[in-house]
Amino acid sequence: MNTDLQTILPTDPRAGYRAHEEEIRQAIQGVLDAGTYILGSEVAGFEREFAAYLGVRSAIGVASGTDALYLALLSCGLRPGDGVLTVSHTAVATIAAIEMAGAIPILIDVDPLTHTLDPDRLEDACDEYRALSAEVSMKAIVAVHLYGHPADMTALQEIASRYDLFVIEDCAQAHGSAIEGVKTGSWGAIGAFSFYPTKNLPALGDAGAIVTNHPDFGERARMLREYGWRERYVSQLPGTNSRLDEIQAAILRVRLRHLEAENQRRRELAGLYSDQLRDLPLVLPIARGQVSHVYHQYVIQTSSRDELRRYLDSRRIKTLVHYPVPVHLQPAYRDRLPIHRAGLPRTERLSAEILSLPMHPFLTEAQATRVVEEIRGFYGRGGSRPT
Repeated sequence: MNTDLQTILPTDPRAGYRAHEEEIRQAIQGVLDAGTYILGSEVAGFEREFAAYLGVRSAIGVASGTDALYLALLSCGLRPGDGVLTVSHTAVATIAAIEMAGAIPILIDVDPLTHTLDPDRLEDACDEYRALSAEVSMKAIVAVHLYGHPADMTALQEIASRYDLFVIEDCAQAHGSAIEGVKTGSWGAIGAFSFYPTKNLPALGDAGAIVTNHPDFGERARMLREYGWRERYVSQLPGTNSRLDEIQAAILRVRLRHLEAENQRRRELAGLYSDQLRDLPLVLPIARGQVSHVYHQYVIQTSSRDELRRYLDSRRIKTLVHYPVPVHLQPAYRDRLPIHRAGLPRTERLSAEILSLPMHPFLTEAQATRVVEEIRGFYGRGGSRPT
């Protein structure tokens, strides 16, 4: 390993903090000075601003992205035993939240280009499980927007309408992404966001939000996050404690002001990668149709994934795999989740081939160029791609 080279990280939350340090410090100090630390003006302000940014009626701050998805499912009226159609190629939080709600995840394969839920496989699964209605009552679809690329919401919504299903958007990797100018989170019945520190819109700890245009779902979500209260200390329905705290809300208000510029920077870096890597034996990410990709991750595919990863690591370039083991093959879930009759061959192949390159808005052009040069070196094609 060349110890003279600076390590390039796959993501860098500390760089994001440093870039906005003075604003964040002032925001935190304002909360400390105000003396209201739970569900105060900062949470209300962030909810208002985030809803306006997305173009939705309501945003409800909660304690994490997992809680956001769990409470979103409950807000739509899901009951124990209801079937929820979704993917296995996702963070395990998606499946965990469905099971927390008492529902049954039904797993479907992904589109070969976008790696999001395949509408054709979804429609076949709807036919399959409708025939088994005595065993599984299908109620919802969780559409996971992956790596910053939206799922095909137009097709998914059309299928959901025909089969009388709710669509819940898992937007944990899609802050600011859009389809035909309409932001993710505003397409389905309800959406869930995570603000984990590595997200495009990051807190400095766990945080999440539920978003919706449906007034009843919004009111129910707001009650569920705090013990089912409409009136303090009086529970109208069984709820929980999942509140976005004031300090994280204040930080999120700062970071929201910079989200569009930072997403644009991600697109510029993705453009650099794609331009300089496209002649190599790699499958590169795409933006299909009229979508605005926000490149939460820049994910390539190669049959030499493990060798390439070791090579880059030896040159102090750190990478990640999102995700190395599909949920249905993990020990906690193996052999117990329903799987669409076509199986999950694309999902299983992806897990052996995908690699997330360094991607965050504070990556310099020199660092991104070094990543490119080392990848080209691995394939024996040093230097920049000819124009």
